[in-house]
Amino acid sequence: MRILHILDHGLPLQSGYTFRTRAILSAQMRRGHRVAAITGPRQRALGVPFETVDGIDFHRTPPVNTLPAPLGELREIATYARRIDQVVQEFRPDVLHAHSPVLDALAALKVARARRIPLMYEIRAFWEDAAVGNGTGTEGSWKYRLTRAAETFAVRRADAVAVICDGLRRDLIARGIAGDKIMVSPNGVDLTLFGAPAPADPGLATELGLLGAETIGFIGSFYDYEGLDTLIAAMPALVAARPAARLVMVGGGPMEEALRAQAAASSAAHAIRFVGRVPHGDVEKYYGLIDLLVYPRKHMRLTDLVTPLKPLEAMAQRRLVAASDVGGHRELIRDGETGTLFAPDDPAALARAVAGVFVDRSDWDARRARARAFVETERDWATNVARYDGVYQNITDAAAMKPSWSRSRFHRA
Repeated sequence: MRILHILDHGLPLQSGYTFRTRAILSAQMRRGHRVAAITGPRQRALGVPFETVDGIDFHRTPPVNTLPAPLGELREIATYARRIDQVVQEFRPDVLHAHSPVLDALAALKVARARRIPLMYEIRAFWEDAAVGNGTGTEGSWKYRLTRAAETFAVRRADAVAVICDGLRRDLIARGIAGDKIMVSPNGVDLTLFGAPAPADPGLATELGLLGAETIGFIGSFYDYEGLDTLIAAMPALVAARPAARLVMVGGGPMEEALRAQAAASSAAHAIRFVGRVPHGDVEKYYGLIDLLVYPRKHMRLTDLVTPLKPLEAMAQRRLVAASDVGGHRELIRDGETGTLFAPDDPAALARAVAGVFVDRSDWDARRARARAFVETERDWATNVARYDGVYQNITDAAAMKPSWSRSRFHRA
């Protein structure tokens, strides 16, 4: 089957979004599908209409000049739809697979209807909730309501819908979307990229002052919804209970300056290390130094509905994980079995939970093994990607039954 994936952005940019995309497309190619992708104006690919990255073919869309909302978004949709149509004529896909945000789905819908190609729309997070979580939007504002309405519009008109977790599926059903139209394609990892965990690098440990430390850490993007301020606020109590505790923060993002200032003012400042952003190839070194990865996401609509990718990557590398008890984490972590859950937005609860992990190490190896087994059996893309095939077949079969399908599919719109 020929599948064209329609994306906001993709490789070589690095994010949870691009890593999930790479895993899906690579697994589909291994299953024998012909796969290509197109990225939208926000990739800002200047003068590069096509490139192959990590064996995946990416068609690019040139950036557009920004305008105030919603005019800017309407221009993006129109520009992207024209570029998708060009690629469709060249690639001739059997199915279009658009990935959130909703602008991608709206652009893909224009082409899907004109070309009579079935469309799957995959939602990784609701765009309006992501804006609230990132601090760029306000729940209940006119823009929030408009974006939510656009999301519902796209879902109703797509031939099939995929979501990354049950929380998103339940929300769509509450909007009146038929449950049998929605498949769950949970966050997963490409286990071909995660073998034996990296050994600790003694030179790097010495450089960071971590020799003999009980090391906790976070590796990822520093967004407000990640709750990293709660993690830093927990450090004085944690160090009081476990004097050897040290926190390593790897990454960067909008909250970095505020978090560094918070850490510098903390009584536990001596126990907190900021590494900054590191090349993707070096990330494993830092995983190898950290005893316990901590994910303290705040309690809000976004984190209750959406499952993150980073805890799965840590579990795939046989790392211990602790996370706030929000809906997205509960779909990934079984408290006391594959990881530890603690009350969100509560530095004292975080400190107690993390200290408890270091009090008793007798279950560490078994917990790591259970976490890895969970990823292997339930979250490996090599098997999970097969969920798409039946849906693709159903919507292409249904499209083939419609009048004038064979005559009109690639007419000039």
